Order: sequence, then C-alpha cells, then structure tokens
Amino acid sequence: MAVPSASLVDDLAPPPRRFSLLTAIRRNPTIAFGGILLVALVIIAVLAPLIATHDPLRITPVNRLRPPSERWWFGTDQFGRDVFSRTVYGARVSLIVGLSVAAFSSLLGLALGLACGYFRRIDGVVMRIMDGLMAIPSILLAIALITLTRPGLGIVIVAIVIPEVPRIVRVVRAVVLSIRAQPYIESAIAGGTRNMKLLARHVLPNTLAPLIVQSTYVCASAMLIEAGLSFLGAGVPPEVPSWGNIIAQGRTFFQIAPWTILIPGAFLAVTVLAVNLLGDGLRDRLDPRLARRL
Repeated sequence: MAVPSASLVDDLAPPPRRFSLLTAIRRNPTIAFGGILLVALVIIAVLAPLIATHDPLRITPVNRLRPPSERWWFGTDQFGRDVFSRTVYGARVSLIVGLSVAAFSSLLGLALGLACGYFRRIDGVVMRIMDGLMAIPSILLAIALITLTRPGLGIVIVAIVIPEVPRIVRVVRAVVLSIRAQPYIESAIAGGTRNMKLLARHVLPNTLAPLIVQSTYVCASAMLIEAGLSFLGAGVPPEVPSWGNIIAQGRTFFQIAPWTILIPGAFLAVTVLAVNLLGDGLRDRLDPRLARRL
C-alpha cells in the first residue's frame, strides 16, 4: 500500500478560510458598529491628557459634589475631582487590562490547547488542572492572588489571566481534536510528516478564527472583573483613576450625586458592549454555518 506524500496531503487539506475585513464590514454591520465604538474609546484613552479638562488627581474640596455644568462636564466627586477627567483616564486602565488579558490568555491558551489536543499523553494531566481552575470563581481566585501581593495593574492582569486561560484552552483543544481526526491529518502522520509541520501548516491556521472570537469575550470579561475588583478594593490602588474605583468611591453619595456612578458605569457598559458586538460579528463571519446565511 502506497504511503501518501506530504504534497498530496497538502492538496487534500481544506484551505483555511480567508478573512477580508472590508467584506466582513459590508456584510455584517455589527462588526463595523462595534469596531467604531472600540476605536473611539481607544482614541479617548490614548489622547486622555489632551481631552481631560482638569487634573484627574487634583483635590478641591470647595468644588465637591458639583453637578454637571459648563465648567464641570460630568460634575465632581466628594473630593472635588473632575469626574469627566477621571472617567477619560479610567478608559486607559480598562482597555489595558482587557487587551492585555486577552493577549496573554490567548497565547497561553493556544499553546496549551494545541498541545492537549494533538499530543494525547499530556491531555489528561493538563485538562484536569484546567478543570480545577474553572471550578474556582474567577473573581475569587483573582482576589486570593491579589491579597498575596501588593495591589497594582500588573498583578491585576496576572490575576485575571490565570482563570481566563482555561476558557481558551478548552476552545482550542476542541478544534484541534476535530482536526486531528481528519483523514488528511492521519494520512500525513502515516506518511511520516513531522508533528511540528502539521501543527504549523494545518492545525494552527484552523484554530485562529475561534481563538479570535473567544479572545473578544475574554477581553470584555476581563474589563468587568477589573471593575469588580476595583469596586471591592482589591484592584488597582485607589489613587489610580479606573471606572471601578470611581464607582466605588461614589456609591456613598449616589442619592445626592448620581453622576459619580452613572457616568463611569455607562462608559464601562458601552465598552463591554462594543467588544461583545465585535465578537458577535466576527463569530457570524468566521463560522462557516452562519456565514452562508449572510
């Protein structure tokens, strides 16, 4: 019986679907809407020093709890700090945490997912560890990790990455298992094709689409977890402007100064909405079953 050659295996392998951004935007406006919102928020975060009308850390007790006005666009908090400036700077923390957690958890989850799905010998051990991490509520695990060290932005990112990695691993592993069982992969293994070549040429490209979609949901989840940690006092230090800190510090004065909570809360909701819309649009575009309907 003739053993199939590597070139023949390449011909049998289905090519990975090409993703055209312009085509995706034209066929699915959800991607455009979510992307525009997210880009606008990124611009606000990057240009925060130019957009902010006041120093976000400056305390002026004489101006405490001022309602929104021409001078104070979003009002002031209980220390007389400008809520608008603090909200603008708070976008930096949320976006840095969300994008960093999505990037690091995707890289770690991709590596572990590829290894677990392709090399079955290590699958049992690694997946039992992932199951153990998923059994612990992510926010509790993050609080436990943060309490062992000094609070800081880097510690918050690490504390959120650890519970988010298993979600990526399970998605990538499921895709790799389905690809690993394809006839052209089995033919390539029988033909003596190296494992690293198979992973790089046939397995990895087919995992990128679900990985990108899952990364958007991880990004949105990380922003919410960071806001929750900051609200509980376990996130970034209180002096660092973040949406969670602003909401936490204003909750006592909600009845007389609701703008101290509603405005940063609205920015957080819009940011999470933008990321989720982008993820939904990419899922509809990259999923072959859903793409046929568009």
